[in-house]
Amino acid sequence: MAYNACNGIIEQIDAELSAAEAHGMATGMLCINEQTEPDFWLAELLQSSNSMINIDEPVLIRLFEETRRLLNSEEFEFDLFLPDDDASLPEQVNALKNWCRGFLLGISSRGTGSKLPKEAREILKDIAEFTKLDADVDGEEDERDLMEITEYLRSAVLLLRDELGGSNDEYNELWQE
Repeated sequence: MAYNACNGIIEQIDAELSAAEAHGMATGMLCINEQTEPDFWLAELLQSSNSMINIDEPVLIRLFEETRRLLNSEEFEFDLFLPDDDASLPEQVNALKNWCRGFLLGISSRGTGSKLPKEAREILKDIAEFTKLDADVDGEEDERDLMEITEYLRSAVLLLRDELGGSNDEYNELWQE
């Protein structure tokens, strides 16, 4: 699925959102509950926005369902939905920050979860710190750093999915408290 095309649809819904943030939100929701319905995610996206053009809804639902499939894949296929490498480095960093912000929103959509496992809390703190990255970047070292953060996030998301349960009733109950 092309990032720019999906980003255009998301921006039509709400100019403050990006496809990266919307994907992060979907990922967070699915990490907490793998049975989350795309309609719940769409309702969260549409909270403070214009109504969506009906023709765009299937594209967004496909993004959500593809995210679910990749998260559940045994092949470590999951990846963050970010601009391609041909986008400027500051644009890529801003998208990563937005993805992290969306992920935290998606995770929190089920409650506060004050009794989360320590490792999960540490990962969520890291992700919160990534929302503060400086987008004034340039050069190969910054590109490497971005790649390392992205790889960390890929692994962290899959670990959180396992820790927080996806369908694990014990941890889903933690989010209800």
